[in-house]
Amino acid sequence: MPTLTVSIIAFAPFALLAVGLVPSGAANRRPKAMLGAARFAAAASLAAALVSATAYFIADTAAPARGLALGAAGVGFTVYYDALSAVMSLLVAFVAVIVIDYSRNYLDGDPAQGRFIKWLCLTLAAVLTLTISGNLLQFTLAWVATSLSLHQLLLFYGDRRAARLAARKKFIASRLGDISLIGAMVLLYQLFGSLDFATMFAAADGMRESGAVAGSLHWVAMLLVVGAMMKSAQFPFHGWLTEVMETPTPVSALLHAGIINGGGFLILRLSDIVSLSVPALQMLAVVGGFTALVGSVVMLTQTSVKVSLAWSTISQMGFMMLQCGLGAFSAATLHIVAHSLYKAHAFLSSGSVIDLSRGSWVAQPNGKPHPARLGVALAGAVGLTWAVSIAFGASLTQAPGVFALGAILVMGVTHLVANAIDERPSFFVVVRGIGLAAGVAVAYFTLQLGFEQLMTGVLPPKGSVRGPFDLAIVGLVIVMFGAVTVLQNTMPYRMHDARWRAMYVHLFNGFYVNAATNRLVQRLWPVDAAATPKGVNA
Repeated sequence: MPTLTVSIIAFAPFALLAVGLVPSGAANRRPKAMLGAARFAAAASLAAALVSATAYFIADTAAPARGLALGAAGVGFTVYYDALSAVMSLLVAFVAVIVIDYSRNYLDGDPAQGRFIKWLCLTLAAVLTLTISGNLLQFTLAWVATSLSLHQLLLFYGDRRAARLAARKKFIASRLGDISLIGAMVLLYQLFGSLDFATMFAAADGMRESGAVAGSLHWVAMLLVVGAMMKSAQFPFHGWLTEVMETPTPVSALLHAGIINGGGFLILRLSDIVSLSVPALQMLAVVGGFTALVGSVVMLTQTSVKVSLAWSTISQMGFMMLQCGLGAFSAATLHIVAHSLYKAHAFLSSGSVIDLSRGSWVAQPNGKPHPARLGVALAGAVGLTWAVSIAFGASLTQAPGVFALGAILVMGVTHLVANAIDERPSFFVVVRGIGLAAGVAVAYFTLQLGFEQLMTGVLPPKGSVRGPFDLAIVGLVIVMFGAVTVLQNTMPYRMHDARWRAMYVHLFNGFYVNAATNRLVQRLWPVDAAATPKGVNA
């Protein structure tokens, strides 16, 4: 069964690769045939991922299916397929089907539709290869190929100056991430004498059991963290993500629902190694928490739907890194899946946002909000989260990464309930709000427990509090997001104050970090204002 699983899942990226290797000229001449081939390849990839995942989970073993899928004498395309690979490859294949099918109508009639489908398939093939790679060299090659293929999609409208500037910012960040990953790969080979995942993970487990962690491993973990930060748009390397809106919407959906998760997947795939370095985990927690905070606050001020979603993605990637930094690796996996499905739908339906808002209920509070009452409600939300978390064995001290996000989620529900109470204050609304918050908390911790069981033996177990630093990070994150909730509730009523208007402008511009990086990129790699023919890369 392991050999069969390896053979089946290896087919998934090669099906899309075959379509992506069609020359651009031929693809543009026959866009309908190209689209049909891409849809068939995506469906075949999804079927392969589904069959492989079913076979793996029916076997009911934590041991990975691994082997040489293509090659000879131990050299070639190798596969390392475990529960993490099964979940991620199935997710990517599903997103591929949705995005390619959406492109059928979105770019219908565009003279470069065939070329677009070609690079879309190549990008998806690279991402699928990333999820099932059996060694770090193959993983790194797929990592670089994903970035280079995406670069072509970001420059689909190469005559637009904004598209070229954003693509160059992304290109620079990606190359810095590549250098970090390659540096980590070299150090790992020197440390373990192999780049095979199974060999490296076994050696890392030996270090964990003996308690003797090599000093160079901390440098490896730090380089991996830097590479993940670059890939997943962590502060201050996030600016490119909010500016790549000149690309077609299907690319935005793929980027935000799939490729942006690459940094998180890097940490999860090598979590056996990264988890040995406490400094690297602390760096993840600090950078991730700060990125989540900045992204959430700035998102509140955006008027463009797609830009608002981009800041939301930055925030969610920060949450995911925070969870990894606090040792909640299975929770981070669930976060990737949930965020990918939500964000793919959000981008592909962004054109219908007006119709959706007309059909949605929005609270219209009578009079000014009550910050004190909201503060009490938020404190109650944290208390409710604590009570439910204890029942699931995921309290603040047992699983700080799981608890922190749960508290923030329940506080978000509390904000909605507070608006409802301001509009129609009644005992029924209060009781229903408490019931809703409790239901959300139970559902959240149930899903966390399910993914923890699913990833048993694949990812390190959830980490408990390591010391005062972890408690300080979690406490600060919860307090700051409570403050963000109060800000969201009160800001609309404070805009008559000049100081609030000034703060709004600063937030809207993301504290001008993007402006500073744009000037730096312009100085290092100028983007001229002259238009270039469509499809020509700068």
